[in-house]
Amino acid sequence: MNQSRTASQIEGLGLLDSAAMLTLNNANAGETSLLDEAGMAALLKGAFYVGGTDRGMTAFLIALDHNAPYVNPNFSWFKERLKTFVYIDRVIVAQASRGHGIARKLYRDLFAAASQAGHHRVVCEVNINPPNPASEAFHAALGFIGIGDATIHDGKKTVRYFEKILEG
Repeated sequence: MNQSRTASQIEGLGLLDSAAMLTLNNANAGETSLLDEAGMAALLKGAFYVGGTDRGMTAFLIALDHNAPYVNPNFSWFKERLKTFVYIDRVIVAQASRGHGIARKLYRDLFAAASQAGHHRVVCEVNINPPNPASEAFHAALGFIGIGDATIHDGKKTVRYFEKILEG
């Protein structure tokens, strides 16, 4: 087993890492969505949290808070229903590095950053159609609970919305 993959340290990422993150994002666009350079830059500029490993080549997580100027049907769903939150827009781990706990480390780092900033709720969505049972199980194991469903993109996708209330 490659120790560098299992011992990856979470680091703060930003615009200088955007090319690597864009490559990883678009290699996994079926699970998230395609971005271009301008879209990635806008997402990073509005982000509350951007963390990852290997400068974003192996893994990254981008989250926004409720104040972000973000136009997205899932973000809007939360914005219409919740006063405050941190929204996980995307988390991607390269296929070869999955199963080594990197996503769990990213989430724990996000939870710590959110708590430190005074946030008490982290939210996200998981695809139900097309199904993503591994993501559902992962989020349940981290204490997320389902709070709603929606069909988006002209009926092409169904998502389940999740929240985790952070401890004091």
